[in-house]
Amino acid sequence: MSHDDPDSARWFAEELKPHAGELRAWLRNRYPALTDPDNIVEEALVRAWQTRDREAVESPKALLYTLARNLALDELRRRQIVTIDAVAEMAELSVYADGATAAEAAATNQELEILTKAIQSLPERCRQVLTLRKIYGLSQKEIAAQLGIAEHTVEAQVGLGMRRCTQFLAKHGLP
Repeated sequence: MSHDDPDSARWFAEELKPHAGELRAWLRNRYPALTDPDNIVEEALVRAWQTRDREAVESPKALLYTLARNLALDELRRRQIVTIDAVAEMAELSVYADGATAAEAAATNQELEILTKAIQSLPERCRQVLTLRKIYGLSQKEIAAQLGIAEHTVEAQVGLGMRRCTQFLAKHGLP
């Protein structure tokens, strides 16, 4: 079947083209970093039409969205590829000297994961109080008012939470 065939043109107009606007909006929402979603929509329309020339298409809309998603991901992947020439002189890049090394970044991430687990291991009320105090910086009075508990309870829960977190971190080799 060729693209000049009236049946093929009708199929394109009825089954594919009506989805173009919705697909364009979906691409912009789902992949905001795309430089030209219109181009991807057009390419997906052409490929879907070509697919129908070769085989039966049971769900034109699903095919169209799948093609568009794959084209968008391909474009985003291509942008991530850095040529060897661009990073040949790594020592000259200011980022190279000033930033944390990969090992330091990995260690920091691991420490944050352990701290998160330590906080998650606390009883719910203790976790709430400690998070409000240490993460959000609320005063004991503000926490007491927000949670409907006594200021003394806030103080006790912060102390308990800090002791338990310290023990958890020590058990995992952190100071």
